[in-house]
Amino acid sequence: MNIQAPVKVDKAERMRRAREEAYATPLSQFHPGAPRLFQDDTLWPWFERLRKEEPVHYCTNAPIEPYWSVVKYNDIMHVDTNHGIFSSDSKLGGISIRDVPEGYDYPSFIAMDQPRHSAQRKTVSPMFTPQHLDELARLIRQRSQTVLDNLPRNETFNFVERVSIELTTQMLATLFDFPWEERRKLTRWSDVSTALPKSGIVASAEERRREMDECYAYMSKLWNERVNSAPRNDLLSLMAHNEATRHMDPDNLMGNIILLIVGGNDTTRNTMTGSVLALNENPEQYDKLRANPELIDSMVPEVIRWQTPLAHMRRTALQDTEIGGKHIRKGDRVVMWYVSGNRDEEMFEKPNEFIIDRPRPRTHLSFGFGIHRCVGMRLAELQLRIVWEEMLKRFDRIEVVGEPKRIYSSFIKGYESLPVRIPG
Repeated sequence: MNIQAPVKVDKAERMRRAREEAYATPLSQFHPGAPRLFQDDTLWPWFERLRKEEPVHYCTNAPIEPYWSVVKYNDIMHVDTNHGIFSSDSKLGGISIRDVPEGYDYPSFIAMDQPRHSAQRKTVSPMFTPQHLDELARLIRQRSQTVLDNLPRNETFNFVERVSIELTTQMLATLFDFPWEERRKLTRWSDVSTALPKSGIVASAEERRREMDECYAYMSKLWNERVNSAPRNDLLSLMAHNEATRHMDPDNLMGNIILLIVGGNDTTRNTMTGSVLALNENPEQYDKLRANPELIDSMVPEVIRWQTPLAHMRRTALQDTEIGGKHIRKGDRVVMWYVSGNRDEEMFEKPNEFIIDRPRPRTHLSFGFGIHRCVGMRLAELQLRIVWEEMLKRFDRIEVVGEPKRIYSSFIKGYESLPVRIPG
C-alpha cells in the first residue's frame, strides 16, 4: 500500500510555488531567515539561489536588524573557525540571528569567547568521554526497547510525542540527575527558551518570563543541593565541583543549564523524527537499510546533514573583514546557514538527496566547527544509532501517514508532530 503518494504530491506543488517565488523576488528583498520558510519547508530554493548568485548576502528587508547570510560550506567554515574575528559573545547579540531579548541574556559557554569559553566547556566534557558513552549506551538501549515495545500497531500516533520527545527527555533527566517524574519540565523549558513570539508555544513575553523564572528557581535548587553534597556523575555536579564553573554568577549558571537542556533535547529529538520522515520520503533508501542494517552507521550522519537540526549560528564581527569578496564591518551580524552549507553543490554530490551510504557522511556542518563544535555530538549519534537498531529489530516499517507539522523557527529546525502508523 503506497500511502506516501499524497504527501509527495503536496510537497512537489509546494516546492514548485516556492521556487517561483524565490526566483521572482529581487535579491535585495531576500530575508532567508524568515521563520515561515522553515515552518512551510519552502526555504530550499531561496538558499539555492543565494548559493548560485550571492553567497554572501546582506539582508535589510527584515523586521530585525540587518544581517549577513553566509550560505556556502567553505565560507561558513571560515567564519566558524576564526573566533578571533567573529564573536559569539551574548553581550554582542549572541548566537542567533535575532539579538538575545532583554531579560534573557543568560551567558552560556556557547555564547562566550576565549578564554572563558573553553574553561567552562571543559567542565562538562567528562560526561561525553568514550567510557561514559559506553555506560550510557546500555541505558539508552534499555529505554529504547521499553518505549518501542509500548507503541501501538495499526493505529496512527504522533512519533514526536511518543518516541522522539520521550527518549530525549529521559536522557536529559539522566544527564542532569533530574527528578524522574517531573522530567517533562525539561522538554517544556527547552521549547520555551527558544520560542519566537509567533510560535504559539507561549501566549506572551510575560508568560515566557514566568516559565523561565520557574526553570531558574528549580534548577538553582538542584544546583545548591549538588554544591553541598559529594561529587556525582551528572552535569550539574560536574559544574558545581569545578573551579571554572563553581562560582558562576546565577545568570551564567542559568545560561549553561539552558544550553545543555536545548542541546540535549532539540538536536536529537528533531533528527530522530527527521530520520523517519527521510526514509519514508525515500523508500528505496528504507529498503536498502532494511536489507543491510549495518548501514545505520552511515545513515545517522547523513540524516543529521539532511535534517540540520540547528539551521544557523550567528556571529558578530569584531573588526572590519572580508568574506567572499564582501566587506563586513565591525559590529555586523554574520549568520552561518548550516542548513544551506549542508546542501552546497560544490561540497556534496546530489546534496538534496538522502543517501544512507553516502561516502564521507560526517563532512556535514550540523555540529559546527572550531572551538564551539557541539560537545555532545557523539551522544546524539549514539542515541540515533541505538534507536534505529532497535526499530529495525521490531518493525518492518514505520509509515508516515500525513504531513509533518514543523515549528515556527529559523533557528531550531524541528517538528511539532509527525503522524505515523506501524503495520501489525
